[in-house]
Amino acid sequence: MNHVMKVWRGTSVRAVEVNDLVKVFGDIKALNGISFSVNEGEVFGLIGPNGAGKTTCLRIIATLIKPTSGSVRVFDLDVVKESSKVRRVISYLPEEAGAYKNLSGFEYLRFMANFYSGDRRKVKEMVDEAARISGLGERLRDKVKTYSKGMTRRLLVARALMTHPKLAILDEPTSGLDVAHAMHIRRIIQQYVKEYNITVLLSSHNMLEVEFLCDRIALINHGKILAVGTPHEIKTMYNSNNLEEAFIEATKNG
Repeated sequence: MNHVMKVWRGTSVRAVEVNDLVKVFGDIKALNGISFSVNEGEVFGLIGPNGAGKTTCLRIIATLIKPTSGSVRVFDLDVVKESSKVRRVISYLPEEAGAYKNLSGFEYLRFMANFYSGDRRKVKEMVDEAARISGLGERLRDKVKTYSKGMTRRLLVARALMTHPKLAILDEPTSGLDVAHAMHIRRIIQQYVKEYNITVLLSSHNMLEVEFLCDRIALINHGKILAVGTPHEIKTMYNSNNLEEAFIEATKNG
């Protein structure tokens, strides 16, 4: 049984609309006709194991690859036909993103900020904002090659949020991080959604993180959406105590 429930009592503005999305790589169908929507101002999680299709979906939404069929709209812009306009309103953080190791944290942030604006004042504002987001303090004066994985990830999340994008697409934002670095990133994401009405679409296989962060989630496995709803609704749907149990039940029935 395929339980796809869509309940949201907040804004009706759609930040993302995915309809019957298919992506085929050779003999592999990475996405098999998935559909879901993300409302403006919410944190939406695409949840599933490695190889489920999460990253492929996010890369299509971020205009990096084209779908085989189906459609995706971001704030009513078609990601294929209007990709350049979509890129102006989003920020994308890949799971395996890196920073230029021979630059300092400040140099890296200034370098990236210059892609978004040629105005020195605006560049400085973005860098100052990113410095605050990262929480790295004086370590931003050090070269990135001296950073731990957690510090680098904090720098990259800061880079993704410093422009105040309408939609931040974050692929496994805390993957492989220790508790302290992961908690910092989660709190920053929550804070930014509240302060700037940013919409966040993230992928994760960390169910505890999902419950902490997400307003709604979609369970995905083998390129198919199994269920959509709030974490509480998903647990109720499968009569489970936590999302891990719910996901296991969903994969049995999906």
